[in-house]
Amino acid sequence: MRNHDRTPKSDRTPQPRRTTKTDRTPKNHRTPKTYARLTRPLVRDSLDEPFRQAGWDEALDRTARGLAAARGAFGMFSCARATNEMNYVAQKFARVVMGTNNVDSCNRTCHAPSVAGLSAAFGSGGGTSSYEEIEHTDVIVMWGSNARFAHPIFFQHVLKGIHNGGRLYAVDPRRTSTAEWAESWLGLDVGTDIPMAHALGREIIHAGLANHAFIERATSAFEEYRALVEPWTLSLAEKVTRVPAAAIRELAHAYARAERAQLCWTLGITEHHNGTDNVRALINLSLLTGHVGRYGSGLQPLRGQNNVQGGGDMGAIPNRLPGFQDILDPRARLKFESAWDTVIQPHHGLNLTEMFEAMEEGGLKAVYCIGENPAQSEADSEQAVRRLTSLDFLVVQDIFLTKTAELAHVVLPATAGWAETEGTTTNSERRVQRVRRAVTPPGEAREDIDILCDLACRLGHDWKYADAESVWNELRSLSPDHYGMTYERLAEHQGIQWPCPSTERIESSYLHGRLWEREPELRGSRAPFGIVRHDPPVDLTDEEYPIRLTTGRRLDSYNTGVQSGGYASPLRRGEFVELCPEDAEHLGVVVGEEVRVSSRRGSVTAPVWIDTALRPGLAFMTMHFPDEVDTNRLTIEANCPIAGTAEFKASAIRIEKLPARLSGPAGVATHVR
Repeated sequence: MRNHDRTPKSDRTPQPRRTTKTDRTPKNHRTPKTYARLTRPLVRDSLDEPFRQAGWDEALDRTARGLAAARGAFGMFSCARATNEMNYVAQKFARVVMGTNNVDSCNRTCHAPSVAGLSAAFGSGGGTSSYEEIEHTDVIVMWGSNARFAHPIFFQHVLKGIHNGGRLYAVDPRRTSTAEWAESWLGLDVGTDIPMAHALGREIIHAGLANHAFIERATSAFEEYRALVEPWTLSLAEKVTRVPAAAIRELAHAYARAERAQLCWTLGITEHHNGTDNVRALINLSLLTGHVGRYGSGLQPLRGQNNVQGGGDMGAIPNRLPGFQDILDPRARLKFESAWDTVIQPHHGLNLTEMFEAMEEGGLKAVYCIGENPAQSEADSEQAVRRLTSLDFLVVQDIFLTKTAELAHVVLPATAGWAETEGTTTNSERRVQRVRRAVTPPGEAREDIDILCDLACRLGHDWKYADAESVWNELRSLSPDHYGMTYERLAEHQGIQWPCPSTERIESSYLHGRLWEREPELRGSRAPFGIVRHDPPVDLTDEEYPIRLTTGRRLDSYNTGVQSGGYASPLRRGEFVELCPEDAEHLGVVVGEEVRVSSRRGSVTAPVWIDTALRPGLAFMTMHFPDEVDTNRLTIEANCPIAGTAEFKASAIRIEKLPARLSGPAGVATHVR
């Protein structure tokens, strides 16, 4: 394991990924499934019958009847790829038409711990900096994030930052493509992020590098934090994380001594049973050093969908109204009740995880799923499918007949949010940007908002929006953070970051500058240190399941592959189970050989790939090809109790050679050597 790269930055050039010569083996022979575009509504009376095409009136009438029968037992899955305007109307539909706060999106699957952790510390769930600041900072820490593959646009800003003299540190169990550009790679064991963060914090304190002026001015619970991290010496952290003590010390000093530093993370931090605690552990480091609330110093959770930030901002989550306003605040509820002429339930709704549990228990009878594919994206996918099929009524609104749509009673063809719709989206840096219709939707596909409004009308609410801008203006009137963002200003400035409370000015690019104010009344609430403790992965490895499986993304594909699978890519090679050379040799397997991969929940077959980015005992797979290799058969639904996100990053598996010939369905038990 290489933890230090002393090559001068001026001499650094991109290096090819270190892999074995067997990487030249032909691609996976399986052909990914392609999905035809939905152009007409589909209906059926029961799941035992095939779909038939229907007119819009029949499909909407049937949907309205199914939803009306489920008032009090209804859930809305909103879409992180659709516009802010659609998400606003979707959550309004749930709260006004269906009378429930049971609304959520794929934010729950990925970055809900980021929102929960940032909210607990600062009262706001957004990343604190702008992308531009990455280009002008001194130290960039990428923690649990292969941004070069998973966030390639953001990574261009990282490269500019390196070019401008910034030092990149990569903290990740795999020596990823991102780590190839790092000053130092800290290859910790999966699930040891809190010990690593605590050891960094202890070293910063003991080296006299803590920013005590900031701590005293702007934070709380520092003494409790100091006691919490005290046992985590560099030597103990090395034993637990398997990262050399010298590398941990180097990162601690680099981060604390930097004038400006950015700490960025993705699903390697959040997709754990203690994801919110992981996020709090990272936030603690920023509070300890004062690397927040200043230009170039901040915290950046990198979102995986084009509008996952916006979906939450628009209230498509069970505990917040649009503008991230607390649903438990009577004043906030009264404002929306007056505008919407309704009564909003004064309690949190069920999140996505809790809605799936309620399906099992019979408390949720109907679901309206817009643009999501939980049948393949949820952990323990067989359980997810079983729960979805137990519903009395499922309506799916999408552009393709996904695996989830195949389980529905009604399927409604919608428009593609990035090319066939007017509106806005919000990216990871909180920047709201306009999107515009470039092409006409095919066949009878309709705008999401128009569909929702037609259903609302059938259920007793006469909603009429002239266009997406009228929806946006309604949102602006209710959300102070968005009030100053007219469509004209968004076009003029090529996007604006929230908060933007005035139409006369643009706020600073970073959040929480208040923490640096001299006057206490201007600083507002103190940011508390999170008192969080190490809690290893739930799915322990043992003699029967000796290998740790972690999951992630590749550059060439997108999520469950519904959209990207239909397009060719010179990089795409299908799904493999990736192993280090030592494990492959121990198992007696070679590149391209199909093996059975089993966890305590299920099994799949997949060909082998060998990658020296992995260490012994660690395997890697993606979720991009579930129709061929359903990786989420293996993952565990061990959920963060605060955010509800599952532990996709830490499953225990075993890998077995297959007999010379074994027949069965592809991706389940087929192998020909």
